[in-house]
Amino acid sequence: MKFGPASPEDALGGVTVHTLRQGSLVLKKGTTIGPAEITALNKAGVKEVVVVRLEHGEVSEDVAAASIARAVAGDGVHVERAFTGRANLFAARAGVLVVDRAAVDRINGVDEAITFATLSAFKPVVEGEMIATVKLIPFGVEGRLRDAAVDAAKGGALRIAPYVIKRVGVVSTMLPGLAPKVIDKTLRVTEERLAPAGATIIAERRVPHDETALKAAMKEMLGLGAELVIVFGASAIADRRDVIPAALSGIGGAIEHFGMPVDPGNLLLVGRAGDIPVLGAPGCARSPVENGFDWVLVRLLAGLKVNRAELTGMGVGGLLMEIVTRPQPRESLEPDSNRHVSAVVLAAGRSTRMGGPNKLLAELEGKKLVRIVAEQALASKARDVIVVTGHQADLVENALAGLDVKFVRNPEFASGLASSVKAGVSAVPKQADGAVICLGDMPMISADLIDRLIDAFAPDRGNLIAVPVSGGRRGNPVLWSRRFFNELMTLDGDVGARHLIAKHNEAVAEVPVEGDSAFLDIDTPQALEAARGS
Repeated sequence: MKFGPASPEDALGGVTVHTLRQGSLVLKKGTTIGPAEITALNKAGVKEVVVVRLEHGEVSEDVAAASIARAVAGDGVHVERAFTGRANLFAARAGVLVVDRAAVDRINGVDEAITFATLSAFKPVVEGEMIATVKLIPFGVEGRLRDAAVDAAKGGALRIAPYVIKRVGVVSTMLPGLAPKVIDKTLRVTEERLAPAGATIIAERRVPHDETALKAAMKEMLGLGAELVIVFGASAIADRRDVIPAALSGIGGAIEHFGMPVDPGNLLLVGRAGDIPVLGAPGCARSPVENGFDWVLVRLLAGLKVNRAELTGMGVGGLLMEIVTRPQPRESLEPDSNRHVSAVVLAAGRSTRMGGPNKLLAELEGKKLVRIVAEQALASKARDVIVVTGHQADLVENALAGLDVKFVRNPEFASGLASSVKAGVSAVPKQADGAVICLGDMPMISADLIDRLIDAFAPDRGNLIAVPVSGGRRGNPVLWSRRFFNELMTLDGDVGARHLIAKHNEAVAEVPVEGDSAFLDIDTPQALEAARGS
């Protein structure tokens, strides 16, 4: 390949190496110089242009890229026209991307001039999604190298396995304490997982967590024509002799593998009842967050075998995320070792909706609102109480005279609630496992409710956020594990952390409450009068 500067006339047939701009002339990189380009260059006063010329035995970048892309494209893959040395490949249908890793490596090993990149193997894709690209780095390449890359593909390095399983049966086992709403949520999450594949739940059954009942339910699903059976256990599978694997064996099925090196997702069981795949789901499959269950499910929906070798090969990249509900450390905790909780009382606001007076200094039964809240926090199991002040800080602190609380002033109080949350969280002692955030204008919050939140807070069981609930509504105060402090520090403006509760819903422990105590805040003169009246 010849590379270098040339006059416009001598550049005829060459390809521009760089984009050239001079006056009104714009000649893009990769343009083949023809008579029209020569005229334009001369008119613009360009004396020299850098071009590349192919020599005997070489092929252009577009020809090479297109040839290799066509060679790697297998069933269900569409190749678009190559341009500037790049040929992109797209999914021609929805399904799972199957990649021949060895072929990809062979192609990339041919020469540094040839590159081939794909999405992750076994990624679920939709029709029209870009799945790979072939890029030639120089403007041309020796024909023998192009031919070697085509040969390395050996009839296709990529294909889209279409979804073939459409009918799914779901069985959930039940134990005392497992709320029906947990099963309802699990079904919704499972339906969402199946939807991209066009699969649906044809039937679901809820049976006691014992082998006999589960065997009957699994047989029923097979009799109804389920092409895949998923079992969600009320208790995680602990052994090959546990209820779910025993029931599968009991109906003549086979356990192909138990466990997988993907976290979350370790306790997954893969088996078969005749030709029908059966999945014993890990507990994390109840959550919509990606886990090992997703990796196996999409392959099965596409009719791909998932055997022991494939499962044990998932370890590299198998640590998907840090799981907030995982105990840290893993060893058992003493009964009260997770109960060092601080109370943070937010008392920095400007009371703008009160029309002037500071609501925290208003009195209810002879006590100022902020003092009522602080005293209840002190009377609870919270180890220490932090009060965040800002607006009229001296007056608020005087109202709490004599109480064993720590004051933290928030100079940014005018910016909104988030600044006070951050000021309070920053002041929580390092030895504290969590903090219950109390609002200074909620005098109906009792020490008993705070204690119930602290009792519900159990990091060793994955209960990292404790929230009072009444009639399906979540109220205040909210107890947060220290693991969320960094996220609380990202809050901004006059908003709380309600969205973080929704984000980490699997870590939430709901504490039932009666009445409106967890919802009644004194924001207006009318609300104050109503509280006095009640």
